Formats: sequence, C-alpha cells, structure tokens
Amino acid sequence: MNRNARAKRGARQPQAGHRPRAGGPVNAKQQYERYLALAREARLAGDIVEMENCYQHAEHYFRLIRGGDERRA
Repeated sequence: MNRNARAKRGARQPQAGHRPRAGGPVNAKQQYERYLALAREARLAGDIVEMENCYQHAEHYFRLIRGGDERRA
C-alpha cells in the first residue's frame, strides 16, 4: 500500500482505538425505552407484527440492563 492510499483511507476510517465505545448500561436503557415507545406506536397503529418485533427488541435490552442471560442461571 502506498502512502497516498493509506492517507486517503485514514481520512475516511478512524482507527479502532479512536472510535467511541458503544453500549453500556445508559445506552441499553435508552434503547429499551426507544423500543417500548415504538411498540406502543405500532400497537396504536394496529400493526401487531411490528409491535411484537419492537417488544422483542425491548426485551433484549431489558436483559442487558439486568446483567445478562437468564439461561446461565
């Protein structure tokens, strides 16, 4: 790889060490609340399939907030 290609790539893609960290309990809580709100909206719109999908996503984030997978217990 020549220097120009490396410089162009570096301008577009941050190195792994400089990327903001995703996740954490605050982000999981925000996502949980987001999917609950989306599920409520879908229910009011009469879209049962989308409502269930959003509730399943909310449940995933709820389990992350609680600290992990209940199947390990």
